[in-house]
Amino acid sequence: MVIRSAAGKPLFGDVIQRKRYFYAMLMILLMIGVAEWLGEKEIIFPEMAALTIGMWIVDKRVWQVRRLLVVVLMTLGAAAGVCIVRYSPLPLIGNLALAFSCAAIGLTLTRSTLVPLVSACMLPVLLGTESWVYPLAVLVMSLIVICGQWWMERKELRTMVEFVPAERGRGERLQRWSLLLVNMLAVAWLAIYTTNLYFILPPLIVTYVEFANSKAGFRDRPVQVLLVLFVAAILGVTFQFIGHYYFGIPEFIVAFMIFVCLFTLFEFLGKFFAPAGAVALIPMIIPREGLLWLPLQVLVGAAMFIGLAMICFQRCLAWPRAQLIVCLIPPFIRDLRKRI
Repeated sequence: MVIRSAAGKPLFGDVIQRKRYFYAMLMILLMIGVAEWLGEKEIIFPEMAALTIGMWIVDKRVWQVRRLLVVVLMTLGAAAGVCIVRYSPLPLIGNLALAFSCAAIGLTLTRSTLVPLVSACMLPVLLGTESWVYPLAVLVMSLIVICGQWWMERKELRTMVEFVPAERGRGERLQRWSLLLVNMLAVAWLAIYTTNLYFILPPLIVTYVEFANSKAGFRDRPVQVLLVLFVAAILGVTFQFIGHYYFGIPEFIVAFMIFVCLFTLFEFLGKFFAPAGAVALIPMIIPREGLLWLPLQVLVGAAMFIGLAMICFQRCLAWPRAQLIVCLIPPFIRDLRKRI
């Protein structure tokens, strides 16, 4: 029996795509395995899973950025986040604003759209990471990712990508980032006030920025993206809690099971959303007592961020009713209805 996607295609039927999945899985397992072996949680950078998905699995240019600049920006962003934690006298919400601003300035000056930089800057601030192991790990893993992408292009495992500078001028981009910052701080204030800090997980903020700035097709399927993020959180929490904490399974095996399920979900939907990979790894770096409420907080936080992006930047309230209805019905449901 051949299992098919929502569009009717066999799951994992593309041989080259299967190879990209395999190499991405190796990268993720290497990160988790080394972190577990050395006993250094700071090595686990969830957004590295998103980078691997976007730069290895997805066969097109996801972010407009020069290859070497990926390493420079991600490493400097991670170092900036650690410096903020170690030296800034500001309260948490001020430090979050500072980290977000650092990422915005870096992306604006380099005319790139490497939005995972936001996560590199903000993750240590949210988790209180002071160790220099974190930026060192980001440096090494970023190098592996760009070298892996270069190798895949030479072996014709993926299409070659070229850098195309962002279209908007720097002044316009700074104005846009300013509005993004104001909205982010509104959600951050709510998260801090209600002590639900996982509303503002960096992958959710990355999702927010992507929805506000990107022209990619996921803007037309916000409900599906919301559900994918929610499912990714459930997968991460379930396997980490039951597999690692209850049965004592090593975390690199737990990660393998998580991403087998997540990659299968991507295949079924026929669409990828890189931040979901980062969300799936978050349960490995947060305290055990916060795990059970994580999926609900991801759902609420993602709904707020996607809603703000759709209203403030995509101007969805001015869309025709038919377009709104299409956005609210996930494509996989529409595809299934057509086949019935």
